[in-house]
Amino acid sequence: MTLRMPSYLHDVFGESQSIGELVAIVLFGTGFATFLFVSFPEMTQGMPLWRSVIAYLLVMDVAAGSIANFTRSTSNYYAARDKQRLVFIAIHVHIPLLAWLLGIGLWNAVLVWGYTIAGAFIVNACKDNPFQKFVAGGMLTFGMAVIVLGTDTPKYFLVISLLFMVKVLYAFAVDHYGQADRLTSNS
Repeated sequence: MTLRMPSYLHDVFGESQSIGELVAIVLFGTGFATFLFVSFPEMTQGMPLWRSVIAYLLVMDVAAGSIANFTRSTSNYYAARDKQRLVFIAIHVHIPLLAWLLGIGLWNAVLVWGYTIAGAFIVNACKDNPFQKFVAGGMLTFGMAVIVLGTDTPKYFLVISLLFMVKVLYAFAVDHYGQADRLTSNS
């Protein structure tokens, strides 16, 4: 069963979303954020409530988006709206903002963010190219290896950073169900 999304949710879920996908997105986003905040209480220890709440919402958004952007509805919505896709990539400042909110090293967060955003723009530029997924997969794999091996960051922030990279660089920037797939299937 598919639900028609209200226009104010199109940027998040596309124009329609299956109930199963919608439930999975919401459960994963809230479940992951809750698990992380319960498992790592030091994340927000001594922090004002407003900072904790904003950090929680940002983590929830990263987690939910890391799977929502793989749905046919979200992918197709942005595949048909090039300008909105570019704006969506550009506004994703979650990682530096989270680093600031949580009081952890901003330098590593800026590196992760910069690589992810630059990579997403490169992948987006490959739209309608049958190699777009390969380029995205290669950039994602390289970025994940560098983040894990090359940054000094708490485990909880490492996982958030990896999900952010999946969300923006691969799940969002790739046109998963559009023109690129039709080109390879007709070859």
